Amino acid sequence: MPQQPVNDVMLILEREGAVCLAERQGTGYADGMLNLPSGKLDDGEDVFDAVRREALEETGVTVERDALRIVHVMHFRNPEGEPRIGWFFVARHWEGEPRNMEPHKCAGLSWHASDHLPDNTVPYNALGITHWRKGEPFSVHGW
Repeated sequence: MPQQPVNDVMLILEREGAVCLAERQGTGYADGMLNLPSGKLDDGEDVFDAVRREALEETGVTVERDALRIVHVMHFRNPEGEPRIGWFFVARHWEGEPRNMEPHKCAGLSWHASDHLPDNTVPYNALGITHWRKGEPFSVHGW
């Protein structure tokens, strides 16, 4: 039976040309690397509900549905060979100040220029940010 891709949602919180990234820790995957607030869809969720939930769970901010724009979709195969569909959203307006809501999985949040991401940014996320900046709505990687 063919393997079905996992649907991931990534939130680009953008402020004055900078994006909010979280440093992974204690997860066993990509610890010490930076990634966007993100996660997988729960049963019964659409991508908008999932990204709003992840924003609140990981950063404590509330993003209204009409403040979200899908800016990129990526069909990706991770280094382990697992297929994924990444839904990249951007929000420029939200309620609250982003803060680390999951210290057991995140060492902290930081802001970085979207055109000069740190070398330790998770490649999947860095590719999505790069494609968003170029105005490219879709990409395929790792196949």
